[in-house]
Amino acid sequence: MPSVPAPESVADARLPHDLSPWGMFMAADLVVKAVMLGLAFASVLTWSVWFAKSLELLFARRAVSRTLKALRGAVTLSDAAAEMPKANSPATATVRAALAEWHASAGLPVDGIKERVAVALSRIEAKAGRRMTAGTGVLATIGATAPFVGLFGTVWGIMNAFIGISKAQTTNLAVVAPGIAEALLATAIGLVAAIPAVVIYNVFARAIAAYKANLADTSAEVMRHLSRDLDRAAAEVETPRLRAAE
Repeated sequence: MPSVPAPESVADARLPHDLSPWGMFMAADLVVKAVMLGLAFASVLTWSVWFAKSLELLFARRAVSRTLKALRGAVTLSDAAAEMPKANSPATATVRAALAEWHASAGLPVDGIKERVAVALSRIEAKAGRRMTAGTGVLATIGATAPFVGLFGTVWGIMNAFIGISKAQTTNLAVVAPGIAEALLATAIGLVAAIPAVVIYNVFARAIAAYKANLADTSAEVMRHLSRDLDRAAAEVETPRLRAAE
């Protein structure tokens, strides 16, 4: 009669030889593999958003700083427009919008000009804020859902590991350990995807808030220059009239 192998020999034969992260991924169930691939894609997406949004914020904040410097060092709004950077940005758009509305409303009451310019500047600020926050919602979604997606992969993998124990009819830990390790790898990948997403989202939230504040300062400087220029123009018109009356 052929000899029956001992349970320890069966367990050793079923143990995978490669317990590295790549080996555990290749030996995992299809559902667990799908979870890991999805979480890996989410991690790549997080760092892609970080890179693109960091560059966008860098250039936008530089444009706002240069425009503010030009506005604070200029005497009139036209002088500020001449000293601004040539690149098109929300900060430079505020100055151009104010000048365009002023020229289009020549001869009209001053209060109406200021009101229309304020409306135009508020719309520019709102559009710039929406554009700057685009993409950050993905970070919030990944940070909130990635741990639970990884937990789903872990639960599924542990369930398969216990099914394997039932089929092998052995309680040897060496039989179930590889399956549990593969399942826990899904949770680890979920945390790797979620933690940077949350941190990057919070950093961007503060940076975007600072950018909006600087853009609001730009609009305030534009309105200050516009009010002074309008008063100066009104005084230049009124002076000859007074002299003629005298």
